[in-house]
Amino acid sequence: MIMMLLLSGCSLLPGGTTTSLDGEWLLQAGTNEGVAIPMVAGSAVTFQVDGAQVGGSAACNSYGGKIEVSGSSIVVSELIQTEMACLDNRLMALESAYLDALPRVTTAARSGSSLLLTGPQVELRFTLIPQVANANLVGTPWILESLIRGDVVSSTVGERVTLQLSGDGRLAASTGCRNVTGSYTVAGGQLQVTLDAYDTIGCAAELGDQDSHILDVLSHGFGVSIDGDRLALTAGDKGIGYRADR
Repeated sequence: MIMMLLLSGCSLLPGGTTTSLDGEWLLQAGTNEGVAIPMVAGSAVTFQVDGAQVGGSAACNSYGGKIEVSGSSIVVSELIQTEMACLDNRLMALESAYLDALPRVTTAARSGSSLLLTGPQVELRFTLIPQVANANLVGTPWILESLIRGDVVSSTVGERVTLQLSGDGRLAASTGCRNVTGSYTVAGGQLQVTLDAYDTIGCAAELGDQDSHILDVLSHGFGVSIDGDRLALTAGDKGIGYRADR
């Protein structure tokens, strides 16, 4: 049974329910099993809530899962994460402590743009990140962040893998081991892309998988979803995730 803890000074609605937790929150400080979470300057840890879904960045990898909110009680479950190696041991320590603490949270209390999550020997303090206006699909330089296969989200390889659609109906993209160009049209609520001819080249194993994944999505009609500075392209059970470079 989950104990309900009402914290003084926190914003509550009539009937004892917390205000909405929807939005993107930035971790400011926290403790896990009584030990301070080792924050790293310049490395963002975020907690994004959208209805029953939760996710964000854990300093190195992205994560996602489910969230249940009932009054001031909260349950975060079914967490999954990408498996990108963290080269900085400080980031590994921060990520490990945060992802260990998050499923143990049992109580949420929001006061304006501040959010406090608590549980047995766990305390996580966040501030609300102001909502970003949706970026324009056309004319925005997009940077690859993730590859999606069904319910699995994986990290990317290579440096600065990009996508850009211009106002004259042209597309330019990279995959990590090649650059491609083409033309695009909008048809039936989807983008239809015709890629220009490109050389068949051999790519290293990981780059080859990423290259094939991106080309497979771009070569089919794909759906487009923009949320703030995030872009998702989906074709069947495959998808590509980008962020706006602005």
